[in-house]
Amino acid sequence: MKTMRWIDRTFQFSAPVEVFPTVVERLRGTPARLDEKVRSLSPAVLTRRDGDAWSMQEHLGHLLDLDELHLGRLDDFQAGAATLRAADMQNKKTYGADHNRREVKHLLQDFRRERRRFVERLESFPRAQLSRSAVHPRLKQPMRVVDMAWFVAEHDDHHLARMTELQRMFEPAP
Repeated sequence: MKTMRWIDRTFQFSAPVEVFPTVVERLRGTPARLDEKVRSLSPAVLTRRDGDAWSMQEHLGHLLDLDELHLGRLDDFQAGAATLRAADMQNKKTYGADHNRREVKHLLQDFRRERRRFVERLESFPRAQLSRSAVHPRLKQPMRVVDMAWFVAEHDDHHLARMTELQRMFEPAP
């Protein structure tokens, strides 16, 4: 079964603020899950594309590329912006980064560092600010800080699922 495209998903943001610690744990755990997924795979498997679609390593690089956007959106919430900054839906940063030319261990190290920064910023938000709301520019609906954290965790899982599909396609049978 192929993973639904991210941009085709719809979202309802209705979780209580009390789920915030659980969502943050999901975000904190993504680097370990990525490491577990890729550590034993050969560079040939990690960098192989399914047609024009990204390789496993490019999916990892994409998650790294987006943590800058996530930090910027936290800035938007803190500044009281009415609308969050938009993502580059063309993914120019990911396409231009040539993540397949890097060693996967360096991508993992960089992702772990950047994700730690994002999680630390989230954890620094006072509880009263977790309900701050701004419009998500693509979804055209309000999103609170807790919703944004959940949205990022869902996005992580989306790419992890796609990486699993690629692994099943390209990893030689034992």
